[in-house]
Amino acid sequence: MKLEENQIFNNYFKNLSDRERAVFEGGITMGALFHQFVGAPISSKNKEIMEKSIEESMKNQPCVEDIWVEILGAPENDKYISLSGEMLNVKLKIKINNTLAVLKLKYIKELDYPLMYVEEIL
Repeated sequence: MKLEENQIFNNYFKNLSDRERAVFEGGITMGALFHQFVGAPISSKNKEIMEKSIEESMKNQPCVEDIWVEILGAPENDKYISLSGEMLNVKLKIKINNTLAVLKLKYIKELDYPLMYVEEIL
């Protein structure tokens, strides 16, 4: 049984609407992703593997419906660099009952900041 299907688990969130809960779960997942993987060595050899690894590990977080990760700017050849927030382009879908929250993480040049935000709630 998935954690989010456990009534004891859900009792801790009964004070939230489905929309609030979806945004909460999305924020937790984005924070975990960012702080777990920033600094990992990235090269052209492991870029796709790292994207899939991030996706699969974040699918273990409660309420994750789907996630898509793109790493931008990995070097060519055998060189590697450390993954930075500026390199992450992420789209995350969190589902709570009939509510779907879509969250994004992407670098916003005008802010010079890798921004996590709610794109939409359906």
